[in-house]
Amino acid sequence: MSLHEELRKTLTERIMMLDGAMGTMIQKHTLEEEDFRGEEFKDFNRNLKGNNDLLSLTRPDIILDIHRGYLEAGSEIIETNTFNGTSISQADYGLEHLAYRLNFESAKIAKQATDEYTKKTGIKRYVAGAVGPTNKTLSISPSVERPELRNITFDELFDAYSEQCRGLLDGGSDILMVETIFDTANCKAALYAIQTLFEEEYKPVPIIISGTIVDQSGRTLSGQTTEAFIISVSHVNPIAIGLNCALGAPQMRPFIEALSNNTTAFVSCYPNAGLPNTFGEYDETPESMAKDIAAFAHDRFVNLVGGCCGSTPDHIRAIAEAVRPIKPRVPPKSCFDGYTVLSGLEPFRIGKYTNFVNIGERCNVAGSKKFLRLIKSNKYDEALTIAKEQVENGAQVLDINMDEGMLDAVSCITKFLNLLSTEPDVAKVPICVDSSNFDVVEAGLKVLQGKCIANSISLKEGEEEFIKKANKLKKYGAAVVIMAFDEVGQAAEADRKFQICKRSYDILVDKVGFNRNDIIFDPNILTIATGYDEHNEYGMFFLEAAKMIKDNLPGARISGGVSNISFSFRGMETVREAMHSVFLYHAIKAGMDMGIHAKKTEADEVWRSLGVEQRLEYSLVKGIDKFVVDDTEEARLLKDKYPRPLNIIEGPLMKGMSTVGDLFGAGKMFLPQVIKSARVMKKAVGHLVPYMEKEKEESMKELMAKGEWNPNKMYNGVVLMATVKGDVHDIGKNIVGVVLGCNNYKVIDMGVMCPSEKIVEAAVREQVDIVGLSGLITPSLDEMIHVAKEFQRNNLQIPILIGGATTSKQHTAVKISPKYKSPVVHVLDASKSVVVCSSLLGDVSRDEFMEMTLEEYEEIREDYYEGLKDKKYVTLAEARQKKLHIDWSDFRPVEPQFLGTRALKNYDIASLIDYIDWKPFFDVWQLRGKYPNRGYPKIFNDETVGAEAKKIFDDANRLLRLFIQNKSLTAHGVFSFHKCNADMDDILVYDDNDQVSHKLYGLRQQAAKNNETVYYCLSDFIAPRETGLTDYIGCFAVTIHGVDDICKEYEASFDDYNIIMTKALADRLAEAFAEELHQRVRKEFWGYNSAENLSSEDMHKIKYPGIRPAPGYPSQPDHTEKLTMWELLDAEKLCDIKLTESLAMTPAASVSGLYFANPKSLYFQVGKCTEEQIKDYAQRKNMPLEEIERWLSPNLAYDR
Repeated sequence: MSLHEELRKTLTERIMMLDGAMGTMIQKHTLEEEDFRGEEFKDFNRNLKGNNDLLSLTRPDIILDIHRGYLEAGSEIIETNTFNGTSISQADYGLEHLAYRLNFESAKIAKQATDEYTKKTGIKRYVAGAVGPTNKTLSISPSVERPELRNITFDELFDAYSEQCRGLLDGGSDILMVETIFDTANCKAALYAIQTLFEEEYKPVPIIISGTIVDQSGRTLSGQTTEAFIISVSHVNPIAIGLNCALGAPQMRPFIEALSNNTTAFVSCYPNAGLPNTFGEYDETPESMAKDIAAFAHDRFVNLVGGCCGSTPDHIRAIAEAVRPIKPRVPPKSCFDGYTVLSGLEPFRIGKYTNFVNIGERCNVAGSKKFLRLIKSNKYDEALTIAKEQVENGAQVLDINMDEGMLDAVSCITKFLNLLSTEPDVAKVPICVDSSNFDVVEAGLKVLQGKCIANSISLKEGEEEFIKKANKLKKYGAAVVIMAFDEVGQAAEADRKFQICKRSYDILVDKVGFNRNDIIFDPNILTIATGYDEHNEYGMFFLEAAKMIKDNLPGARISGGVSNISFSFRGMETVREAMHSVFLYHAIKAGMDMGIHAKKTEADEVWRSLGVEQRLEYSLVKGIDKFVVDDTEEARLLKDKYPRPLNIIEGPLMKGMSTVGDLFGAGKMFLPQVIKSARVMKKAVGHLVPYMEKEKEESMKELMAKGEWNPNKMYNGVVLMATVKGDVHDIGKNIVGVVLGCNNYKVIDMGVMCPSEKIVEAAVREQVDIVGLSGLITPSLDEMIHVAKEFQRNNLQIPILIGGATTSKQHTAVKISPKYKSPVVHVLDASKSVVVCSSLLGDVSRDEFMEMTLEEYEEIREDYYEGLKDKKYVTLAEARQKKLHIDWSDFRPVEPQFLGTRALKNYDIASLIDYIDWKPFFDVWQLRGKYPNRGYPKIFNDETVGAEAKKIFDDANRLLRLFIQNKSLTAHGVFSFHKCNADMDDILVYDDNDQVSHKLYGLRQQAAKNNETVYYCLSDFIAPRETGLTDYIGCFAVTIHGVDDICKEYEASFDDYNIIMTKALADRLAEAFAEELHQRVRKEFWGYNSAENLSSEDMHKIKYPGIRPAPGYPSQPDHTEKLTMWELLDAEKLCDIKLTESLAMTPAASVSGLYFANPKSLYFQVGKCTEEQIKDYAQRKNMPLEEIERWLSPNLAYDR
């Protein structure tokens, strides 16, 4: 019995057991650098810790013990320790030359273990050679700016996988397992390498394929659905196909079920031990995991099970016990029998009842002058829009052709298809790679992860060449178009067309072993009415040949270029279209399944032929402002329909904005799109305002005389919005205002730094329905309490909404709501604002909403005060005793290059762009990807928000280039270094004469800790005075000027989108400036880490020594410490950064902080402090206790 037969028999009889995580078990050994180096690599010039595969050479005893542990627990198939065993992955450690040896030795170790346990138990055990995904991807660019770029090629992957698999097979692997597949294109390269090895060097062994669905969207990281993934890899006839990693068993269930329903192979499943907790660890117990996987088994989903990340022998033992009595899944004999199955990011199936398949043909340099011009001009982005339009207009397959004498077709098709792969709306459909040059066809197939169509091959060059090409296409997993050519030439008559097709079919099915459903014939639609009588029957010949193919060649499909039939009538489009329609009708009846037939339409401008109301709505929903003024004027002139300008606003404009609001609420539009819609609305209303003003003057006197004048009647409600006194931040407030405006609320924006008396006065004067208070800095929380008190003192009954980065539902419920008898509601973000406002203003919903909110807030208050009672704190003396203790006797502080202050005027903004952390930028726009696409640039891969994130990112970069070109933004900074020492919780700062000139005060953690014994304060990172050491501290402040002037220009054109964009970019540039300056401080100005060479991504992850904490943030929550910093820096004079009365910095796009160089320094959260410490702190600072309590209100562990 062969190995294949042996495994099939066992998998049919019982559910077989895989092993669990190798990495998890290695981590339990807490290995150090010397373990990874061993004797052989003790002098190697790179760090090797973390290279788990290397342990097969340096600590084979540990790897063998791990294998034995899983075999003892019940594993029947164990994986080799080679997840990163390719030369590509090992290059990170400089060990690419060891790839073959690592795989060979790892397989030998695993084989030793399975032989032992086969002999020990009498149950056959197997080694699966683990083939991981590598650390590079064929489908995703490493550069956001260059989406067509790749950092690896198919051929490089092919070589690396070939080398790895040789080592695994030579070392004794029974099975090859291509696993944790996040990019199907990488997997296809591995499968191509394996098939080639089986053809040329090795006897075939069973293959297991295991993909990774990254989140609940049901897609791989490269975007494929489960079904599309199965279609893309099933051409190698794996013994099992399954899923592993990323998800726990409960999350994996729907995708395992889908897989089970869509493959004839056995199904494997080895999920993680749950989802990682906040510390990146896995908490699911063996019993819980076993229960979930047993449920899969009961439902007949699986044949082969195990565990991935976080699983241990205990998990495997529990799973084995749970599935032992359960019968395995019985694979179906066929899936989609008789169907041609293709895939892009999504599956596509062509069967008996499938309608005619329309192949988009405009991405063809031979058939589209526009496409050719764009490719020759290197305008690939514009060329991609042609592909997108075709899919939007119904193309189910896209034909891509680059055959033109002056083009490097291989390079062009590679670049274009790489770019196309980044556009989900296009990449979802299968691609037909079209070329008469087989090298070009191969180049296309090497790029695409889906199951494609190769167009085309024929017998023109003889049978041997035909078989050679067909074998290659089979290994790529492609369907194939066969032209009716042979060694003699092109077939014209029906009988000869059929004879060539039959010969080709027999060779493919009988000699190559091609799936008959993957064979597509193009029997050549030739041109009629050329003036030659013999050409007049070409149309009939095609129809007759098609019928013969369908009657005699089961499974085969038929395609053709419909427009060829009418080529003699080029320039006579009406005639051609009529001919195409008639011919297509008869061709489909004869058996034609698919073809190139695209009726030319100007889809982009079709909407301009709609009625004026529909045009206005379309402009609003799509955010197109090009025509809106003209369309609004056209509507205004329709006096019978719209007697008053206000009728246009109340009618088509509000209907359009209502649609926008509905789409946003349903998650089908994103914030950037909503803001663009608002810009269109403002332009339309702006055009009508002069006419309404004139009308208002005439009617106001009459209405006022009657006491009926109320300008607010046309709105759903009137909302007054203000950033409270002392705070200058308003991006979030502006966004809420736009969203409310889009939902027919009149928004009165009072701007920033608004004192309570002005807010009260405006609320009464404007007869508002709701007041929204916004703030970013912590002192704003106290100001919001004050505003609520003032509303109560003035006996107002207007609901108050609370929002902003530092606000929370808990603070609103505990601190603000009790001060005001009317509703006070915390609003998390802009998307929630409409729901809250409509609930507060609805006649029916208001009481119910408020009852629910008051009940919720009462529970929050009760929990909060109970928590204060339960929360334990150590005394200040105990916290100081358990401070961070550093051995100062062995420490020498690095002296900065200078002492004193240095200003940086008109800093080069272009130099800051690489330092931008883009994630907070996307947060501003409420664009948040789902795991694993949460950060930048991964967000662009997110199925839901990725496309919109890319659009807004491109807009941002265009605006940045404009700012730099026009010098409309300027960057200024100032920083200083000073001698210092710690004095318990404070830091003494010395002048040039070594006398104490300033003191920086610190707060220490007091919340009791279970395990940790350190209670941090910033002063812990500075050498105490009693050590006799001179230590150093730095200060900095950076800012971006020019934002207000830019925003004023945008305000004049109602451009909220670019106002918000400008402010968001300025914030990012200020943070980038802080990041870049901190790097220069570490490497140059202070020089304590001069050899540093970190990427911006690593800097954002704080992979450097030292910190730059800021007053008002968790490590020192007291904003008043900024006053000392401003004295040290002279920041207002040197770079014009002022402090408001609440100590917010202005301009708002400013960042400041302290520099600590100690390698043990870290960020921490002071958290709540007891009254004992607050009194001590107030006394040290010589400030009234009440004032300190006000500044530190969120940090008080007691109620004041």
